Amino acid sequence: MSDAPKIDTDAPPPTVLAQLGGVSGLVFSTLPVLVFVPVNAVAGLTVAVWSALGLAVAILLWRLVRKDPVQPAISGFFGVAVCAFIAYRTGDAKGYFLFGIYTSLVYGGVFLVSILVRRPLVGLIWGYLNGTAKEWRGHARAVRAYDIATAAWVLVFVARYVVQSRLYDADETGWLAVARIAMGWPLAAVAFGVTFWAVRRADRLVAEAAESDVRESVARESGTRESEAGT
Repeated sequence: MSDAPKIDTDAPPPTVLAQLGGVSGLVFSTLPVLVFVPVNAVAGLTVAVWSALGLAVAILLWRLVRKDPVQPAISGFFGVAVCAFIAYRTGDAKGYFLFGIYTSLVYGGVFLVSILVRRPLVGLIWGYLNGTAKEWRGHARAVRAYDIATAAWVLVFVARYVVQSRLYDADETGWLAVARIAMGWPLAAVAFGVTFWAVRRADRLVAEAAESDVRESVARESGTRESEAGT
């Protein structure tokens, strides 16, 4: 008898919010930007760079002391470090946002290509996370659901790129910070909602198809036995 846990197809996806450090993780992720822009305006770029980096380190140490998940803080620190380095090298505060702008463009392109080649990335990621691998790829309606969810992420990334790149070109550093925050988790929350719907729908379709296959198999076996008994 197998001791492997059963997969609950009606269960929600793994808690992404928890993986990102919870609500506090989302709040902490915005703090370096909130500090960088006003400090740059008051004390200059160098002080702003070190302030953002110092705050990222402080957040990491705080999570270590509290024994909270540190992966979000580590990722956040390296993200801030890259952004700060670009700003320092370009000599312009708006350079802080350049990495995020082009990251959005790359992500949007990757998600879009995955739809075009009929391998929607949301489905691939979810299949890897819940151990269902590629089962959903044999069901057209499940693929369409994941297409929709992946397209939602494409729209999020493209919107971020278009808006923030225009603000960057216009030298609107303050508005870049506002856009970075406003188009961050609020837009991601919408995409996560669409993803949640797609996951539930696709898992249900796959489960229903599996149950149908089992019923058909049982019916065939039953028919074979009756035929053999009749002879």
